[in-house]
Amino acid sequence: MDKEQLRANLDEVIWNIEEARIAVSEHHIVQLVAVGKYTEVENIATLYVLGQRAFGENQVQQLRERMAALEELPLEWHMIGTLQKNKINNLIDLRPTLMQSLDSLSLAEELNKKLTAKEARMNCLLQINSAREETKSGVTPEEATDIYQQIKESCPNINLKGVMTIGAHTEDETLIKQSFETTHKIFESLEKEGATICSMGMSGDYPLAIRCGSNLVRIGSALFK
Repeated sequence: MDKEQLRANLDEVIWNIEEARIAVSEHHIVQLVAVGKYTEVENIATLYVLGQRAFGENQVQQLRERMAALEELPLEWHMIGTLQKNKINNLIDLRPTLMQSLDSLSLAEELNKKLTAKEARMNCLLQINSAREETKSGVTPEEATDIYQQIKESCPNINLKGVMTIGAHTEDETLIKQSFETTHKIFESLEKEGATICSMGMSGDYPLAIRCGSNLVRIGSALFK
């Protein structure tokens, strides 16, 4: 992609974020994480030149390759895809800024065990399957608060920073909105536990997610279209 096309896409996304953010409150801050899954590493470097700093990848292997290719740039890297237990040590060695897809208590316990062995810590978000879809990973809304507290108490090497969800996979905006509102309500109840990040919204639904309270959006195709 040429730089001007990327600039236009980034400007459009930022404009949409601003519009939605201000509809909530002018004090509501939203972080943009650019998801590089389907794009070339050169486009990530170009976005850096255009001012973007946070990038996310869905797979540990791709995260490692991208981090190595762009190691001279001061980027913030997020792991946003499902983490297989056999890849935990690989992820720990990469030291991402944020692991957004902690989707079960058993994964948290395994991650904590390996973090402890490596004398490392990791910032994570608890993934909530707020749309209750079988194709999505994450804890149910009903158990989210309890599991969040359990991880805080029993996994000292994990810094829980908040929650993440993927909006309902449907054309029905009412259902998508419900899934975001469900997650945001849980996030609000966890703020007293120190939660600061509510990661909701991707290319197809991020303005709606922000209006429902999201303060971090994960955008791929809208940037690299």
